[in-house]
Amino acid sequence: MIDTGSIICILLLVGLTGASESGIFGGKVSKPHSKPYMASLQQNRVHICGGMLVRKDFVLTAAHCKPDQVVLGAHDISKEEKSQQRIKVAKSYRHPNFKGKFDYDIMLLKLANNATLNKNVRLIELPKKETKKLANLECLTAGWGRTGPKQPISTVLKEAKEKTQSDIDCDNVWKKHFIPQQMICTKFSKKKGGICQGDSGGPLICNNKLQGITAFTADGKCDNPTYPHVFTKIHFFLPWINKIMQK
Repeated sequence: MIDTGSIICILLLVGLTGASESGIFGGKVSKPHSKPYMASLQQNRVHICGGMLVRKDFVLTAAHCKPDQVVLGAHDISKEEKSQQRIKVAKSYRHPNFKGKFDYDIMLLKLANNATLNKNVRLIELPKKETKKLANLECLTAGWGRTGPKQPISTVLKEAKEKTQSDIDCDNVWKKHFIPQQMICTKFSKKKGGICQGDSGGPLICNNKLQGITAFTADGKCDNPTYPHVFTKIHFFLPWINKIMQK
């Protein structure tokens, strides 16, 4: 019997949980600017979450993040790189059904001004149709920050590969917290690495297509393969995403 109350932790902000920075344990440092869609979401110039630029004026992320600025074109967030664009968040659109728990954990950020697209800042395409066979696909995750449950953060962008697994496997561990219609679950190894606590809002990219948003992992056990990592399934929310961006 799993004590889900003690091991589950949605990847919240530092003021609430002591784990704000997004990060990858294991994995490798990304080639600088090889993922130009990545956004560092910041509060008072401190990185709190990841996100993806899906339109020149919109960033997609997790609903439990609360940034006031977005930094695009970054590799090393400890520096003021010439490639960086710092843009204020004009409005946050959390899914109306998000109640601070596990489901409906998706948000669009309307930027105060359009991003300037160039070699370091580019859009990532939203999925056009649902991928029916999501099990056992090798996928990419990426983020800045914490490199393990009790490890320091990495200021440079890191990445790792995880594999999707069946809904049944995830349901066996996460029980009522896993909603297959809305979520994707992944397996990983300590050697190859993966997301860690605080890696909120970052991408899950399978077959070069954006599929998910980092949602939750086990509290203090992000590197324990017993507990699958969970991502918000973007395709499920496409009608809502399109509705918000068409306003």
